[in-house]
Amino acid sequence: MSDKSLFIYDGECPFCNHFAQLLELKSSLPDFEILDGRKNLGLLYQLYIQGYDLNKGAILIINENIMHGADAINWICCELKEPSDSLLEVLRIIFTSQKRTNFLFPLLLWGRRLTLTLKGKVWQPVSKNSQFY
Repeated sequence: MSDKSLFIYDGECPFCNHFAQLLELKSSLPDFEILDGRKNLGLLYQLYIQGYDLNKGAILIINENIMHGADAINWICCELKEPSDSLLEVLRIIFTSQKRTNFLFPLLLWGRRLTLTLKGKVWQPVSKNSQFY
């Protein structure tokens, strides 16, 4: 893997999608690549079999180190030094505290699952039974 940071999110979740778009357009994080996990199922499956389930949160890979869920969001928000977007600034303030992130993250997952259910989408884009050709 390169020196790039790779952030993998659920493109079907409107909250995740908006956060990823804000990061891409407004964050100024250097060498930061953002991928919709549902459009990269092979990579997502490889991560899943290693124990990183997109259903349990976004995945962040930095120099082969993998962060998942609340840890990934906390790391990103701690790296946002001076976000050029007011929503990113609010998120940075909220999620730079690991304690707050760990407390709020289950609520974010619940909101994601509710939204995906209302949209008629599956929560978990890959599973141990997934097949890729």
